[in-house]
Amino acid sequence: MDSNVPPIQVLELHKYFGELQVLRGIDFQVNAREVVCVIGPSGSGKSTLLRCVNLLEVPTAGKVLVEGIDLTDPETDVDAVRARIGMVFQQFNLFPHLTVQSNLTIAQRKVLNRSEDEANEVARNVLERVGMLDKIDEYPIRLSGGQMQRVAIARSLSMNPDMMLFDEPTSALDPELVGEVLDVMRGLAEEGMTMMVVTHEMGFARQVGDRVVFMDGGVVVEDGPPDDVLLNPQHDRTQKFLQAVLRQ
Repeated sequence: MDSNVPPIQVLELHKYFGELQVLRGIDFQVNAREVVCVIGPSGSGKSTLLRCVNLLEVPTAGKVLVEGIDLTDPETDVDAVRARIGMVFQQFNLFPHLTVQSNLTIAQRKVLNRSEDEANEVARNVLERVGMLDKIDEYPIRLSGGQMQRVAIARSLSMNPDMMLFDEPTSALDPELVGEVLDVMRGLAEEGMTMMVVTHEMGFARQVGDRVVFMDGGVVVEDGPPDDVLLNPQHDRTQKFLQAVLRQ
């Protein structure tokens, strides 16, 4: 990959659900090794934008480029590009009938064609990385929410992605479990992983993010360094949102 090509770039992106326009001409990019935190009220379009990046939602108009490859081009092998993108959801999406180890190895073997031994070795390495190696033989039902989310992150990492997308990864967790997941994400950022994070965790956005993007009404209202956006927002809508969030 050309180091000058942004890992993630969207151009004039529009998305309708029926007559409802959710994204209104978004121009946006994430640079290599950058952590971009996307914030905004519910219904602002931030999760839809994230899901358009790997075509879980198909844009109505505009382009999505991943490492310079246009995902919206009908000739593009979308699955091959998706293999470079790790995705972590709100609700973990682990297979309940599989052990932690099997959750991590099934895609490695079926998508990357790794041998069972190689897949198991990768699984052990990434589980150790997120502090979950001791749970390798457990089933998801025996894990806490924070543990399940760390396993979900490990599952994405087991595919050796070039970048990671996080869709409000702590929103389904009890407050005391949020920190363990954010610590894992903080470690990934320190290692230089390119990350796009939709989040309500303002402290994480300020401490870990290279940029914070505030969305509302399907547009990017404000985009800049965390201290500029979070401590000295220029737009009235950003100011009102942060006042409401920080009062909670």
